[in-house]
Amino acid sequence: MPLDPTIKKVLVIGSGPIVIGQAAEFDYAGAQACRVLKKAGLNVVLVNSNPATIMTDSALADEIYLEPLTVTTLKRIIEKERPDSLLAGLGGQTGLTLAIQLNEDGFLDKMGVRLIGSNLTAIAKAEDRQLFEDTMAEIDQPTIPSEIANDIQTALKIAAEIGYPIIVRPAFTMGGTGGGIAANKEELYNIAEAGIRLSPINQILVEKCISGWKEIEFEVMRDAIGNEITVCSMENFDPVGVHTGDSIVIAPAVTLADKEYQMLRSAALNIIQAMGIEGGCNCQFALNPESFEYAVIEVNPRVSRSSALASKATGYPIARVATEIAIGYHLDEIPNEVTGETMACFEPALDYVTVKFPKWPFDKFVYGRRKLGTQMKATGEVMAIGRNFEQALMKAVRGAEISQNSLNMKKLAPMSVEELREKILAQDDERLFAIYESFKRGVTVAEIHELTKIDEWFLNKLMHILSLERRMQSETLSDALYMEAKQNGFPDAVISASNDLDEYLIDSLKIQGAAITSWGVGTNLITSKDCPSFGGVYKLAAIMDRHTGKFIPKIKLSENTEKVTNPGNKTIQRIYDKETGKIIADLICLVDEEFDEKNSLLLFDPIETWKKTHLAPGTYTMRELLVPIFKNGECVYESPKVMDIREYCKKEQETLWDESRRLVNPHEIHVDLSNELWHMKAQLLDSYHYTSN
Repeated sequence: MPLDPTIKKVLVIGSGPIVIGQAAEFDYAGAQACRVLKKAGLNVVLVNSNPATIMTDSALADEIYLEPLTVTTLKRIIEKERPDSLLAGLGGQTGLTLAIQLNEDGFLDKMGVRLIGSNLTAIAKAEDRQLFEDTMAEIDQPTIPSEIANDIQTALKIAAEIGYPIIVRPAFTMGGTGGGIAANKEELYNIAEAGIRLSPINQILVEKCISGWKEIEFEVMRDAIGNEITVCSMENFDPVGVHTGDSIVIAPAVTLADKEYQMLRSAALNIIQAMGIEGGCNCQFALNPESFEYAVIEVNPRVSRSSALASKATGYPIARVATEIAIGYHLDEIPNEVTGETMACFEPALDYVTVKFPKWPFDKFVYGRRKLGTQMKATGEVMAIGRNFEQALMKAVRGAEISQNSLNMKKLAPMSVEELREKILAQDDERLFAIYESFKRGVTVAEIHELTKIDEWFLNKLMHILSLERRMQSETLSDALYMEAKQNGFPDAVISASNDLDEYLIDSLKIQGAAITSWGVGTNLITSKDCPSFGGVYKLAAIMDRHTGKFIPKIKLSENTEKVTNPGNKTIQRIYDKETGKIIADLICLVDEEFDEKNSLLLFDPIETWKKTHLAPGTYTMRELLVPIFKNGECVYESPKVMDIREYCKKEQETLWDESRRLVNPHEIHVDLSNELWHMKAQLLDSYHYTSN
């Protein structure tokens, strides 16, 4: 089927600011979606309140509104832009909630706007807890014993019937916001009150707690005619009870028997079919490790945090494919980005392991409660790929920027076994390292499994890392042992030098042969030594005559010859050697001066005029450097992209002679005045006279 011809103009809802519980996954997805829509020739209108994103780059949409993501704002924009379609499934929970609110009061129908991608029925079945329960019951998919509550008293009554502990899951919230685990009435009262208040429809799910079960995810994809695939399976290091955004996540699932894998895969495909979801969908399951019993935790009919991980892990662009499905394409019509030959209906296969390691903000919120639960606290994540779990995990730990090159955390070394046990039970962001330290003290895999319910497969992998570490400490480091350690994620030694280094100290250390692999720089290189910001002064060089439009040159005198200003309306021409492309000099000249590279050019020092250089015709090239930013009070300059600036700087560096790039006694780039400008300056100086009485 070709592109849906009825779609002409699409309104895309972004995800808003990056907050705790929401990282940059939706910016990543939204940027992909905008590129697909633009490539398809559609008019794209983007609404996103966060200017600090890739998504709001001017190249990604025809119209960009940096406005609050509210129903009122969206109504105003829709009335102005008149889109025929709305894409809400790539802005996370924010986009879905706004789409539902716009539909409920009949505004979308009134304006002739249809929701593409995730349809409203599918969204309602996934997000409304009662409809979700009913849908799962219709297709014989087990769920955790639970009931809906809209007030605290109802929640307390349900809990009394189900039994504590209880999990509270607010409807239509993101990152588990407002939810939590309650062990008693008092805890339930507080959590339920927050959950009801934060839910847009004032609804919570009061659910039997099944902490200790495995948490498994499947990322699935379906098109309008029923083609469906599983893109990736994922497994949490932590059992149910820790939000998947706060857990170490492994892709693909590594501890499942084939029967367990096929059972959950089939369930995921049945769910997405029954809900009628078109595009990407995330299905989360709880699996009893002691049997084949499982339950559906939740279904996200949108691109999610897990979608970003699955995309990166497999190379399958979930957001892009979901967008192409939204505008009318089928899976068997969309090219497979990985193979370049097959279609997107083929399921990816992994022969490596991917590990996601959360990034928490506790270094900034030092008094924040570090205990992890059903409410997400991470603000980002690191993904690492390895040939095995050990290698991927060690890479992820090093990449998380938590000052860890291994699983040995120095501050845990003085702790006793009992103190480590308490820290493990506390279930905070350092639990992984506490488990590793416990293994070093002789605690067994069985004991840690009993404490945490973490699968023994993962714990044995940690024990394997420890055994390799001990071998390297006790044995001679042979080539074979070295290779084994490298294959299991151990790094070579890293020596870092920091404390606000400048280029001279770095150069000196390198000349002396210092074996330093990491450099820490600060203001000495970023701005200037001991200066927090740049500064500048304005000096009057010319005044425009309003009647003639001509510039009247002005000059500022000084006892210091070099501080005497250059008068007139000027520009700068950079002169290059035609053969080498290297800089010869910069020439300050008047705006209306014209130069011909076919003619000879005389350069002279403006102070010591006897120093002259004659450039023969055809031996040089010239380029004007100055670009107008403001003209007549209006900005006429478009800021380049960061990567374009980077490429420009690299290119310009290549035009410098080696003598100019050295740190010690560098050759200076000459800055000369044109003959006409020099004479203007001399005349103004000659015209200035002192009068004595």
